[in-house]
Amino acid sequence: MQLIKTGPLEELGRHFIPPDLLAPGQDQYQIRDLQRNQNLQHRPLTAAELEILVRNKNRASDWNDILVTDRFNPDLVQNCTFSGLIRIGDLDPIYLEHKELQMAVGLYDSHIISCEIGSNVVIRNVSYLANYIIGNNVILINIDEMLTSSRAKFGNGILKEGEPSSLRIGMELGNENGNRLVFPFEGMVSADCWLWYKHRQDKELMDKLDEFVRNDHDERHGYYGTIGSRSIIKNCRVVKDVKTGTDAYLKGANKLKNLTILSSSEAHTQIGEGVELVNGIIGYGCRIFYGVKAVRFFMSDHSQLKYGARLINSYLGDNSTISCCEVLNSLIFPGHEQHHNNSFLCAATVLGQSNMAAGATVGSNHNSRGADGEILAGRGFWPGLCTNFKHFSRFASFCLVAKGTYHSELHIPVPFALVSNNEAENRLQLMPGYWFLYNMYALARNPEKYRTRDKRKERPVLIEFDYLAPDTVSEMVDAVALLETWVGESAEPSTTDTQAREIGQTLLNRPGATAEMEVFARDIEASRRRVVVLKAEEGYMAYLRMIRFYIIRETLNFIAKEKGTDQNGLATLFRDRSTAFLRNRQGWVNAGGQLIPRFRLDSLIQSVKEGSISSWNEIHQAWGELAALQASDKLDYALSLSSRFLGLNPEQLPSKIEALTKEAEQTLDWIESETERTRRKDYENPFRQITFDSPEERDAVLGRLEDNGFINGISSIHQNLKDSWKVPAL
Repeated sequence: MQLIKTGPLEELGRHFIPPDLLAPGQDQYQIRDLQRNQNLQHRPLTAAELEILVRNKNRASDWNDILVTDRFNPDLVQNCTFSGLIRIGDLDPIYLEHKELQMAVGLYDSHIISCEIGSNVVIRNVSYLANYIIGNNVILINIDEMLTSSRAKFGNGILKEGEPSSLRIGMELGNENGNRLVFPFEGMVSADCWLWYKHRQDKELMDKLDEFVRNDHDERHGYYGTIGSRSIIKNCRVVKDVKTGTDAYLKGANKLKNLTILSSSEAHTQIGEGVELVNGIIGYGCRIFYGVKAVRFFMSDHSQLKYGARLINSYLGDNSTISCCEVLNSLIFPGHEQHHNNSFLCAATVLGQSNMAAGATVGSNHNSRGADGEILAGRGFWPGLCTNFKHFSRFASFCLVAKGTYHSELHIPVPFALVSNNEAENRLQLMPGYWFLYNMYALARNPEKYRTRDKRKERPVLIEFDYLAPDTVSEMVDAVALLETWVGESAEPSTTDTQAREIGQTLLNRPGATAEMEVFARDIEASRRRVVVLKAEEGYMAYLRMIRFYIIRETLNFIAKEKGTDQNGLATLFRDRSTAFLRNRQGWVNAGGQLIPRFRLDSLIQSVKEGSISSWNEIHQAWGELAALQASDKLDYALSLSSRFLGLNPEQLPSKIEALTKEAEQTLDWIESETERTRRKDYENPFRQITFDSPEERDAVLGRLEDNGFINGISSIHQNLKDSWKVPAL
C-alpha cells in the first residue's frame, strides 16, 4: 500500500467516511449532525463578509461550505485556509484569558477542515485542524496537527465496522500473558475492571461483559472528536482521535492519540509538558505532567501521573499518584502512592491505600517458563526501600515489608504484619499485628487521610477507608487460628492441626508462656529455610482486641440508630440477622475498593448471566445498591462473630450493652494513647535530634508534638463516637 495518496484539491475534507461504509441514504455528516450543537442557527456568508474574508488573506476550497451565525465577525478571521463543510459560531470583539494568557477571539493563521466551531473561540496557529466539534470559549493555539479519523474510538476498547479483531485495544492487567485482558470504556469504574479481570474462568460472564461494551458503542465510522467548552489546548504537537469534556487544560504535550479526557467545571483535567499518551481513558480531575508516557491505560478520577512516570497496560484507581517510575500490566485500586524514580511495579494487583518506596521492585523476577507470574497485595500494602519480590506472591492487608531481596515466593496471610529478611541467620521473620503494636499513629491517621484525598464528585464505588473493616477483620480471624496452630506445632511438633491449635490457644492465653519460645510458621515462603514468628503473643492479643472492638462498635452503632427498639426486639433481630449471614457461609471481597459479601456478588454475577442485568449502567446501579446495604452487612458480619470472640450469642448482646460499651471506650482510649505514644517516639529518639542545635529549632522544623492536628483531633473524634453510644437503657 502506498504511503501517500493523491486527490483533487476541491475534494479535501469531503470524504471523511469511506464511501463504501456509508449506509444507503447516509451522507458524510449524518453522525456529525447528531453530535453538533443544534441550538446555533447558521447561514451562508454574505457578499460583504466574503469580501472581508478574502481581504484578510483567507482562502477556501468552496466558500459555499462556510456557514456562520448572525453574530459572525469576519474581521476576526485572518490568514486561514478552509476546506470541507465548516460551521462557525458567534465571534465578538472580545478576548479570552486563562492564567494571565490573553488572546483575542477569532480564527488566525490556521488550516481548518470540516469542523464545527462554537462561539467566541480562539484558534491561532493551528497548522492542521480537521473533523472536530469545538465548544464555546475554547482556546486552541500553536498546535501542529489536530485531527480525527473516521474510525476514532477515543480510547474505548471497541472495533469499528470492517476492522479485524487484532485492532481491538485492551489492557493486559495483573499478568503479562494477556489472559486477564480487559477492554476499557468511558464510564468504567474500578469495580467493573476488577469484575472483568478476576472471573476469567466464567466464560459466560466474560462474554456478557464484552457484549455490554459492544452494545454501548456505535460501530459506525464518522464520529468527530469533541473539545468541550472553556477548554484550552496550546503548544501541542499531535492531537489525534481525542475528545475532551469541558474545562480541560492541555499544554505542551508531544502526542495525544486515541483518548477520552473527562473533565468538567467542578473537576477539570490537566495535561502538561512533554507528555505522550496513547490509547487511554482519563477520568475527571486528573493531572498528567512533565514527560509522562502512558499506553493502553485507564486513569480513574482525581489520579495523577507526574515527572516521567510510565503507565502501560494498567488501570490506575481513583485518588492515586504515580511519579518518576514504571508501572506495567497492573490493576491498582484507589489510593495508591508511588513517587520514586527507581520503583517498579509489574504484573501485580494492588488493592489500594498502598505506598511503594524507592527501589521497590514488585513483580520483576520471572520464575516460570513464560511471562505469567502474578503478585496480589492487599489493602494498605507497603513494600519498603529496595524490596524485591518473586512471582507468585500474595500479601494480606496492611503488610509492611522491610528492605531486602526476597528470593522465594511469599504468602503472607496475616494482616497488619511486618515482614523482614534476617540475612545473618538466613530466616524470614514475621511479626503479626506490627501496626497495632508499634505504629498506631500511621494506622489511625490513614482513614481520614484517604477521605480527605477523595475528591470525587460522583462516587459509584463506595471506597472503604477504615483500616478496621470486614476484609481486615476476616483476615485477623484467620490469623488468630494460624497463630494458635503455629504456636502449638512449635511447642509439640508431632501433633495434628486440631491438637496443635488447642495447645497454641492455651499457651497464647497464658501471659508470658510463649516469651522464650521460638515460634515457626509454615506455608509462608517457598523455601526450606525457617520462618520465625516474632512476638506471637502480642500480635495475637492485638488481633483479638481489634476483632472484639469491631464487633462491639458495629453493634453499638446500630443500637444508637435504633433507639425505639427494646432489648427483646434487638435480641430477636440480632439472632435472625446473624443466622442469615452465617447460612450464606461466604466471605468478603474487595471489588475495586468497595467491600461486598461474596454471596451478594455471586447474586449480581448470576443476574448478569441470566439477563436481568443487561448493561454496564445497570451494573453501576447494582454497585450502588450493594453500597446501600453495606452498613447492614457489616453489622450482620459482626454479629456472626460474637459467639466465637465475645463468648456471647448475638441475642445476648443487648443485655450486655453496658459492659460492651465500657470495653469499646477503653479500646478507643488505648488507640488514642498508642497514637500519641508512637508519634512521641519520633521526638524522644536522640538520633532524631542530632541535626538540630536545640529543641526550639527542631519544633520550628518538625512542629511541636502538642500542636499535631491529628493527635489533637482524634480525641474529639473518639468522644463524638462515645457520645453517640449513650442511648437510654434498654
